[in-house]
Amino acid sequence: MSSKPVIPFNKPHMTGRELSYIAQSHLGGQLAGDGPFTKRCHQWLEHTTGTPKALLTHSCTAALELAALLLDIQPGDEIIMPSYTFVSTANAFVLRGGVPVFVDIRTDTLNLDETLIEAAITPRTRAIVPVHYAGVACEMDRILQIAAQHKLAVVEDAAQGVMASYKGRMLGSIGTLGCYSFHETKNVISGEGGALLVNDAQHGARAEIIREKGTDRSRFRRGEVDKYTWQEMGSSFLPGELIAAFLWAQFEEAERMTHNRLASWAGYHAQLQSLEDAGKLRRPIVPEHCTHNAHMYYVLLEAGIDRDRLIAAMRAEGIYPVFHYVPLHDSPAGIRYGRTAGNLAVTTDYAERVLRLPIWIGMEESDQQRILDTLTRLL
Repeated sequence: MSSKPVIPFNKPHMTGRELSYIAQSHLGGQLAGDGPFTKRCHQWLEHTTGTPKALLTHSCTAALELAALLLDIQPGDEIIMPSYTFVSTANAFVLRGGVPVFVDIRTDTLNLDETLIEAAITPRTRAIVPVHYAGVACEMDRILQIAAQHKLAVVEDAAQGVMASYKGRMLGSIGTLGCYSFHETKNVISGEGGALLVNDAQHGARAEIIREKGTDRSRFRRGEVDKYTWQEMGSSFLPGELIAAFLWAQFEEAERMTHNRLASWAGYHAQLQSLEDAGKLRRPIVPEHCTHNAHMYYVLLEAGIDRDRLIAAMRAEGIYPVFHYVPLHDSPAGIRYGRTAGNLAVTTDYAERVLRLPIWIGMEESDQQRILDTLTRLL
């Protein structure tokens, strides 16, 4: 084992005001959700993304589940999505009896391949769920066009997409609904946390009701009704006010933090050119019309390189890269609850070759250089 300091995959960043805001929330006498800090976070999201309504949730998983309830997904309804994604993308709809329909990914961005969507549509299809991998946008113009032609909803899984955009439009604000994550591994964090962006005004009132256990409590708090009552099926999706207080401190610094990550991302990208030229790996591809947020820096290893052995060797030297995802379509639950549409050869191939390098806000150049030197030597 290396005697050098450990370089972890991620270091959660604090701006310096999180604990002060948490204390303010406590002194204000409200620890439950939808207090003053939640309101500030909602306003920031609406102003930053242009969505008509933003609602904090306790996770991106919760935001996706709220989206499935809003769309009234019924048993047997089909939802088109990539197999190369986190399990929450599928779970949210499976919980309603929905059937994930797994489609292959693009070779450049690792996003849902929009050219394969129409072949996957059946009379049972209700929605398309593009996942913006690494904070790089899916081809939303074409996806929205297909959705409009077939009268389908579009739910953006923008868990990795805060502060990233597609042709000038913020990710999460483009489809019918958008879902963000503020998990500690993301760019802007609250430990656990998420948000639903309600971009279609017809869903705004129901989103509030479903999020508040199926009641019209939000209207009651605004003085619009004299009591709140159970209106429809719902659950408790809102986070506590302490989470919102922490998140507000992050939102205040979101632009600075994004620039910091982009600088680290650019450092990797420049120095890995030589390994790409040597055919050892492929660097990420970001289309010109996409503004990414440096959520991650990943490489695609050359076919034949033993990724597990490489990770073990780097960890022996105190450096902790990771890999993901195990494709959903050939996982036990994916086989049980979903189906595939077409050949998922790219997903299967790339899932064995993706390597994510450590990156965080405030990463030292010396740490990055050590990672690069070690990777170059081991390859």
